[in-house]
Amino acid sequence: MRTASKIIGAMVAGLLVGYGAAGQAPAKRAITFREMIALHRLNDPQISPDGHWIAYTVATPDLQSNRVSSDIWLVSSDGLSSHQLTHGESDNRPRWSPDGKQLAFLSSREGTAQVFTISAEGGQPVQITFLSGGADSELWSPDGKWIAFASRVYPDCPDDTCNVRRDQRKEASPVKARIYEQLLYRHWTQWWDGKRSHLFIVSAEGGTPRDLTSGADFDVPPFSLDSPEAIAFSPDSSELCFTAKAAKDAAISTNSDLYIVRVAAPSTPRRITTNPAADWGPAYSPDGKWIAYRAQMQPGYESDRWRLMLYDRAGRRAINLTENFDRNVDSAIWSPDSKTIYFQTEDHAEMPIYAIAARPGASPRKVIANGFNDDLSIGSDGGPLVFTRSSLAAPADVFTANADGSAERQLTHQNEAALAQLDLPGAEPFWFAGAGGTSVEGILLRPPQFDASRKYPLLLLVHGGPQSEWDDAWGYRWNPQVMAAPGYVVLMINPRGSFGYGQKFTEEISGDWGGKVYEDLMKGVDAALAKHPFIDSSRMAEAGGSFGGFMTDWIATHSGRFKCLISHAGPWDMTSMFGSTEELWFMEWEFRGTPWTNPSLYRKWSPSEHAGALGKFRTPTLVIGGELDFRVPYTQDLEFFTALQRQGVPSKLVIFPDEGHFILKPRNSELWYRTFLAWLARYLHESGSGNP
Repeated sequence: MRTASKIIGAMVAGLLVGYGAAGQAPAKRAITFREMIALHRLNDPQISPDGHWIAYTVATPDLQSNRVSSDIWLVSSDGLSSHQLTHGESDNRPRWSPDGKQLAFLSSREGTAQVFTISAEGGQPVQITFLSGGADSELWSPDGKWIAFASRVYPDCPDDTCNVRRDQRKEASPVKARIYEQLLYRHWTQWWDGKRSHLFIVSAEGGTPRDLTSGADFDVPPFSLDSPEAIAFSPDSSELCFTAKAAKDAAISTNSDLYIVRVAAPSTPRRITTNPAADWGPAYSPDGKWIAYRAQMQPGYESDRWRLMLYDRAGRRAINLTENFDRNVDSAIWSPDSKTIYFQTEDHAEMPIYAIAARPGASPRKVIANGFNDDLSIGSDGGPLVFTRSSLAAPADVFTANADGSAERQLTHQNEAALAQLDLPGAEPFWFAGAGGTSVEGILLRPPQFDASRKYPLLLLVHGGPQSEWDDAWGYRWNPQVMAAPGYVVLMINPRGSFGYGQKFTEEISGDWGGKVYEDLMKGVDAALAKHPFIDSSRMAEAGGSFGGFMTDWIATHSGRFKCLISHAGPWDMTSMFGSTEELWFMEWEFRGTPWTNPSLYRKWSPSEHAGALGKFRTPTLVIGGELDFRVPYTQDLEFFTALQRQGVPSKLVIFPDEGHFILKPRNSELWYRTFLAWLARYLHESGSGNP
């Protein structure tokens, strides 16, 4: 019997399709991990005030240095010219000065991230901030005099000298004990060090920054993985509106509010929203009358639907614009005339762009209906919409369109040469009847060099969240093209809990983690098998991360239909998960209380309660996690692996000591993909064929 490494070698060799007849171009080939990791990652396009240039960030992973470098590029709005503006290898967040002559950006070229400026014509960047706590979320004032930003400080320190001295004392002390008297003492990948992110302003020419939230025991902005801007200047530059989460019970509360602070010193921030759930992302109308923002209405529920709100600055009241729009609002971008707001939202595995009139009773309308469109901005002179677009077959590029959605144009082509050599099949959406007959969408991806006469193994991917979705969009952490490349059909299903299908569909997973969602997934597999005779039902695997990891653990204890499983950061025991995770509001919402107020639901949806079935099904399982994962602590992976091993189930454990919930470092990512694909090859390989 050949080893898994030899099988992988044979598969890779088979994928390297050579030249055809003399003089012919080489056939397109399947993508490899190294080709995927080398692609340029474009994001955050920002159009200049005169509409002539668009600045954007290009990030490129490097395996040798084991880091991701990033620089700022410019492309002309007609797409005819582009060039690299910075060469710091850690530059991001380009933001235009109001006169269009400079850009501010963040860079850690001198150590911690700081604010720099650079002429739009190029040249040597100028460092603006020098704070020990670094800088983030930089923003120009409309009059060009100030740059606002966030920096981490000790709330009771009056200046940065105090912050530096306190850090030095901590570093010098031989005692490294962490001592806490309240929850949320660690978050995502970091233990709380006593610091808070505060809002500062500094002269655009440099100088001593001023802390606008001095003494505040809360963060500006609050921690967020992917949310709109949390800070905004008023059009007259006299005040800043910011998002903050001042709740003392931060571990169990989702409540964040909007505050206003005057730029002139001294000033005390004033809260302007009283909604007990989350308010986020202020955006002043150009005429200064309104502040648009997003809001959730259900306290404690992080996946409640985001509504588009308007705050009337004169009347000091909030208006809900999208209560009858059954989708999330992911951003709020004003038209220059203050009459229209543009936003994006997930919809059936895509991300269309909508527009809505800024008045009560208006209905949103799609202006760009197709594709996964992200990073939306608009020209200050009424110029084009600017956005990035990607798909499962192509990474993000910068696009523009007229304000009505017409005249779409792709401006950047930085991966064009690499993509031209690759066979990257497109997404194939399909619908089927899930639990209770509800319509559920799946996405199927065929392998490269597809041959309808062959039989292919199936890889079912389950997304995290659980409130999330698979999109027709490019990704790097779980890239379906790399997973399909060895010759697998990849199946992605958006079961109950997924965004983009209405709030009722999203809510139906809470309190029911192994119920309708499990049935949706299994019915989706059945529908794919019935629809596509080229899928080999005897060679199927499943893999998932976070909630998808939970589902892997659940399948391992409830079904034997898969040849192998891969669980990344999956919750295994809900009671121990509750006691070791950080955002307790999530567990308390999803399981309708705590383990001592609702123990039956915690037991019902704990795969650990069914651990004895692992030995019954004996499905080979790969378990992966990160030691810095505080969302789903890696002890969940250890518990699952222990149960597998004690029952003699073929299993492997991979723990990354320097990673959290996501595997981000290039070399770690390479090991992750190599181990992932080797596990599939070992159990999905068709004996004696030399092919998967």
